[in-house]
Amino acid sequence: MTSLAKALPGSVDADGHAGAAVDVGAVDPVDVLHKAHARPSPAARLSDSAPALMWWGSLSVRVVMTSLVGSVVVLLLGGFLLLQQASIGLRQGKVTSVVAEASAALDFIEQSFRNAAPGQATTADTLTKVASEAVQRGAVAQYQVVVEGPVSDIRSAGVDVASVPDSLRDQARQAAAGTREPELFITETEVRYLDGRPPVPGLVVAATATASGSIRYPVYFVFPMTQEAETLAILQRALITTGLVVLLALAATAYGVSRQVSVPVREARQAAERLASGDLSERMPVRGRDDLARLAVSMNLMASELQGRIRELEELSRLQQRFVSDVSHELRTPLTTIRLAADLLYESRDTFPALEQRSAVLMRRELDRFEGLLGDLLEISRFDAGAAVLTVDDVNVAELVRNEVESLAALAQTSETEIRIHSEADEYAEVDARRVSRVVRNLVTNAIEHGEAKPIDIYVVGDDTAVAITVRDHGIGFKPEEVALVFGRFWRADPARSRVVGGTGLGLAIAQEDIHLHHGRISAWGMPGQGARFRIVLPRHHGDGLEGLGDDRMEVIA
Repeated sequence: MTSLAKALPGSVDADGHAGAAVDVGAVDPVDVLHKAHARPSPAARLSDSAPALMWWGSLSVRVVMTSLVGSVVVLLLGGFLLLQQASIGLRQGKVTSVVAEASAALDFIEQSFRNAAPGQATTADTLTKVASEAVQRGAVAQYQVVVEGPVSDIRSAGVDVASVPDSLRDQARQAAAGTREPELFITETEVRYLDGRPPVPGLVVAATATASGSIRYPVYFVFPMTQEAETLAILQRALITTGLVVLLALAATAYGVSRQVSVPVREARQAAERLASGDLSERMPVRGRDDLARLAVSMNLMASELQGRIRELEELSRLQQRFVSDVSHELRTPLTTIRLAADLLYESRDTFPALEQRSAVLMRRELDRFEGLLGDLLEISRFDAGAAVLTVDDVNVAELVRNEVESLAALAQTSETEIRIHSEADEYAEVDARRVSRVVRNLVTNAIEHGEAKPIDIYVVGDDTAVAITVRDHGIGFKPEEVALVFGRFWRADPARSRVVGGTGLGLAIAQEDIHLHHGRISAWGMPGQGARFRIVLPRHHGDGLEGLGDDRMEVIA
């Protein structure tokens, strides 16, 4: 049970030869065009995840997300630069005010030393008094003072002397010792407190206060930058809030802009799909005068032209069908008269001379062929007009095939062709026996005609859902690129080859229509010099169809 599998597309036959096959009953022209022109998107090639499918499935999503990403980058860079410039500006302003305040405080301390009683400027009491006054002045101006004395430091309450970096202390001590020029030394620090308050950033200004002569005391002014830090925090929160508002506004704007583009494009796609499905009255709404409006006008013009052309073709097709039908019917009457005269001459041929006998035989043979051509033309016209109907009955398909082979036994014997039927059991199906017999007769006749006296194998197999018939010859075959042409009207595999059996050239076209009426499938395979194979698959029950029966399932049937 491998015959049908040999007719599968891209399969290998029993002789080991690969060929091409086409399943005419399974081809959807719209699907073929879509598969031929569609290209997988990058998302389909890279990932089937939901985010990737959403990204590549919506133009609005791509526009909004791209705008958001660009806006976030711009806002981040702008916010960073703005905060940096604000921080630099605040620090420079703070440094200026700190230097001025420290200079004024240092002048105050030195003036206090100069105002001391003669000989008392360097005493511990004077140092303590001056330092205390400096601390009080700092409390009013919101900074802390640390005066380094000979024994211990005198500092503002609550401040940790560790707030003064050691490197700054070294510079101040060197200036006090006279090893370097006295000046104001300033550096950044972390202001720490002993009362549990959290540390804050700040500035420390170091200087030396002259008490008397060469005696100098290191003095440190600690300026917390609490207000500046709060200002930067407020500015940062304002930037974040403004950025979020701007992002939402940009997202809404980008979505609105994308909708202005995507909605007309989607309408154009939907209109094109409806036109492709046959709704030629579909038109796009025209709004404005921009490029999208011109696209809608072009689409509508194309639809109108297409509708007009299709109507012309439909009218021509109706005229052609009517012409063929009328001519076929009109020829019936004279053909009947000619047939009567030809039969009379044929029956009396024994009384004629040899030449007249031969003419009578040829006349009858050509009249048989002409009558068959008229019948085929009438049948084709019924198919074209949609008037063909089925007369369904429960038929033994295997027996039907055997009967047709027996009716062609004389033709097979004349061409010295052996016909072998492979059927393991009777296969019943609800079919139109007349039409299926005609299909089988046509396929077997073609196999005899083109089989070059080589054996012909016929397989009849089935399962619970379908019955399959395969006719395999080993004759001249046909080229793989001609597979799609074999069911065309008046097509011949080898036009230069003379016919042994007088066919009309419409047999396979009618066979295809007969199988389609049964909701079945017919396929062909061929290779030059290796023969041809035709496969028919029919549903067991009329009306079931084979929509859910794929090639893998038909292979199981075979």
